[in-house]
Amino acid sequence: MNVFLTEEDQLFCDMTRRWVEKEIPKDWCRKLETMEHQFPHEFWDKLVEYGAHGIGIPEEYGGQGGTILNQALFARELSRTAGGLSWVWGVTSFSGAKAITCCGSEEQKQNFLPKIASGEIKTAMSFSEPSGGTDLLGGMKTTAKKVDGGWLINGEKIWSTCANVADYLFTMARSDSDVKKRSDGISIFFIPADSKGITITELPKLGMRAISSCSVIFDDVFVADEFLLGEEGRGFYQSIKTLNNERLVNSATCLGMLDAVLEDSIDHMKIRHAFGKPIGQFQALQHYVADMAMWQKQGELIMLHTATLQANDIDSAQESNMAKVLCSEYVGKAADLGIQILGGMGYSAETDMQRYWRDSRLLRIGPVSNEMARNMIAESYGLPRSF
Repeated sequence: MNVFLTEEDQLFCDMTRRWVEKEIPKDWCRKLETMEHQFPHEFWDKLVEYGAHGIGIPEEYGGQGGTILNQALFARELSRTAGGLSWVWGVTSFSGAKAITCCGSEEQKQNFLPKIASGEIKTAMSFSEPSGGTDLLGGMKTTAKKVDGGWLINGEKIWSTCANVADYLFTMARSDSDVKKRSDGISIFFIPADSKGITITELPKLGMRAISSCSVIFDDVFVADEFLLGEEGRGFYQSIKTLNNERLVNSATCLGMLDAVLEDSIDHMKIRHAFGKPIGQFQALQHYVADMAMWQKQGELIMLHTATLQANDIDSAQESNMAKVLCSEYVGKAADLGIQILGGMGYSAETDMQRYWRDSRLLRIGPVSNEMARNMIAESYGLPRSF
């Protein structure tokens, strides 16, 4: 029993582990991942059957209940077999459920949350821009102009995960340019993806090949007032909880992949023989495993600590950044060692190690680069802002 988890939490983990082993095995995920640019609808359907989309959504809105801790625990267990495919669940979890819960009106919660919980709708996050990247506010060129009955959205977003299959786009735009602080005058919208004037294009990439990353162009897209989330001009501040949630889910995803790297490495070291003995007897490889195990425990501690803070609505911006950096870097190092342990088979598409290596690499870049996260961590200790 982990000291951070109650008996109920542990039961949830055990139940999820059994379901994942039965319904989302590694070999099946490896096959899905080879179908590049094809959204794994059968994977989504299994999540729907399990009720996964309702985890963290209050029961009064049709969800399963639970907290961000439950979401993090689920992300970890799912990522152990699914790797980057776990974002089939994760994207809608934070760009839909968390966004509406944090920023939406009661009417919006009543309208959208039951549909998200039941798997009726998919959502995507459209924040980053081609000229901005990590400089979200400085690079913000997408505008929202007030018109009768709604808004006209113009601009371009990039790296919008699953936008091509989403029903709604969780989008940030500048609605007022006459502001003293660039974080002011930003509004967020929940835009129907089939709106006239939206063009979505998939972008090829190294990993997470069955999970699309897209550019989204808005050309005079009319968005009715009912799709404005929260208060006009205060969108950036209202989205902070969503962004911290995303970093936590990111760290839990990395931790799940690290779990897989460790167990696959140990399994291989027990059965592979060289020079007349199992390679698990080789001291150098044992040191690799020991390092992985220590990274796993450190990542687990910071992830669970951060999830507990968020679950109790305690400020966790610093911890969210720390968890994101540590877990993403640990899994990257572990997956690289895992390939080394498996040798040629680690590089082969017939095993999962190369999949974890490719999928985890992105998570040191997004949703915020580790360099930017380090800047924010240092600033939280009273150092001057570096950006």
